Amino acid sequence: MTEPTTVVMTPLDAGQWLIERARTFATAAHAAIDQRRKYTDDPYIVHPQRVAERVASVPHTPDMIAAAWLHDVVEDTAVTIEEIQREFGDDVAVLVAGLTDVSRLEDGNRKVRKAIDHAHSAQQSPACKTVKLADLIDNSITIRRYGKGFARIFMDEMAISLPGLKEGDPTLYAEACAIVEHWQTRPRHAKAPASDGDVGAQ
Repeated sequence: MTEPTTVVMTPLDAGQWLIERARTFATAAHAAIDQRRKYTDDPYIVHPQRVAERVASVPHTPDMIAAAWLHDVVEDTAVTIEEIQREFGDDVAVLVAGLTDVSRLEDGNRKVRKAIDHAHSAQQSPACKTVKLADLIDNSITIRRYGKGFARIFMDEMAISLPGLKEGDPTLYAEACAIVEHWQTRPRHAKAPASDGDVGAQ
């Protein structure tokens, strides 16, 4: 009688499996509510995909890539942080919680709510801040093209948030700072720049 074979995952296999599960989970969660991107009406998952790709371009862990895929599911869908914890473990859940806005409408106007969310982001780990930087960069690249009047609001908020994210990946932090500086020093009559992306911030 042949003995059953035990399959042992290497750390690399386990990491890839985690990322693939996160991708599948996030895709289904956003699709379940037919969430689309503003301005382009693309399936929402294109944004988490680009965030994950940007995080993967700098030093990272599988947990960070998984969190990049999942970073908006608690904020935007019916998924809870407890579900993320059950499905992906404590480390990923902590990252996703750190990437989820904590302010509520009853907290006050947009300026007050964003101050609460910026303070929340500033308290997170360098790993979480790295994913947040990738998120901001992806949104900022295209909102300057598609957001029109909202671009000024978003870019001002991004500038305010960056000092609290400086412990994130230095390459992404420098890229984010350069985007803000370029925006702040642009000629007032300049048209919004062309973009390699296709969605605006939510």
